[in-house]
Amino acid sequence: MSATLVSLWTALRMRLEAAGVDSPATDARMLIEAGAGVSRLDIVTDPYRELSTVQLAAVEVLATRRAAREPIAYILGRKAFWNVELAVDPSVLIPRPETELLVETALELLPSDAPARVLDLGVGSGAILLSVLAERGLATGVGVDKSAEALAVAVANAASLGLDGRAQFSKADWAAGGRFDLGLSNPPYIRSADIVGLAPELRYEPRLALDGGEDGLDAYRAILNALPGLLAPLGAYAFEVGEGQADAVAAMAAAQGLTAMPHRRDLQGIARVVAGRGAG
Repeated sequence: MSATLVSLWTALRMRLEAAGVDSPATDARMLIEAGAGVSRLDIVTDPYRELSTVQLAAVEVLATRRAAREPIAYILGRKAFWNVELAVDPSVLIPRPETELLVETALELLPSDAPARVLDLGVGSGAILLSVLAERGLATGVGVDKSAEALAVAVANAASLGLDGRAQFSKADWAAGGRFDLGLSNPPYIRSADIVGLAPELRYEPRLALDGGEDGLDAYRAILNALPGLLAPLGAYAFEVGEGQADAVAAMAAAQGLTAMPHRRDLQGIARVVAGRGAG
């Protein structure tokens, strides 16, 4: 039986909706574009175009994966974030829209007209560090991760964005050498006991990037223990935090002699970024 772009889109949208996918219409369109090799414009302007059996089979392979709740970013192998497009795979956390608030905060803390060194602890795909470097042409950065597979993704993303000359990457566990003008991190902050109750898509993401220990704060303890020795005098820091964690993380920072700015809140009103400066 033949299928057109619009009939396939309709059927796939209903299938994904029944599977519990949050954005079935958008995901259906993206899967058709990727599998059938068509554009969004094709779907809009030529909706009754018939698809070949080869195109239908290719879309079906992708649709089966999405109906099983595999994240669409892994299926497509890419994710747009801030001002860049990144390659992603199951070795790295998929960048979230709320993490763009961390990038926004970082850019406010970094001068646009002076060199600066940026450290990203738990760099993953490179989303945060590379977005900042893309906006600050005089800055250089170091991304640290304990996963060799994640670092390979970050290295490839830096090269594809033309930022490999200003970004270096190192395999380590919340540590780095040198002094930095800005320390950034979006570490794992989900409580271990809460992992099992997360959305099905999160089964596909690396537990290493999600599990923050019994209270979700293990990574912050390790980072803040080392951070005073990593920041330049009056250097700044900014961390993404989970819901309800901002005050506890700020208290840890204060115990290390770091000052704190008012928490930055995301669009849901959640205190999402804890930031401040070293004591100098």
